[in-house]
Amino acid sequence: MTTITVSRDDLAAVTEDQVKLLANRLDADDYGNPFEGLEDWHLLRAIAFERPELVEPYSYLLEFEDCDES
Repeated sequence: MTTITVSRDDLAAVTEDQVKLLANRLDADDYGNPFEGLEDWHLLRAIAFERPELVEPYSYLLEFEDCDES
């Protein structure tokens, strides 16, 4: 298993355009396998913690849907 690590410096250098591309990939959900999408989701989540102003327009991609397991 490969672990993705992103430093705070990397997050500080992220641009609006990069976040938009990331969000567009997540929104399209056209990945070869579910792990690729999960990696992008975790990256967007990391950016949201460090640079919330960049992720605000795409916050819907980070929200969880309620599921009824009863």
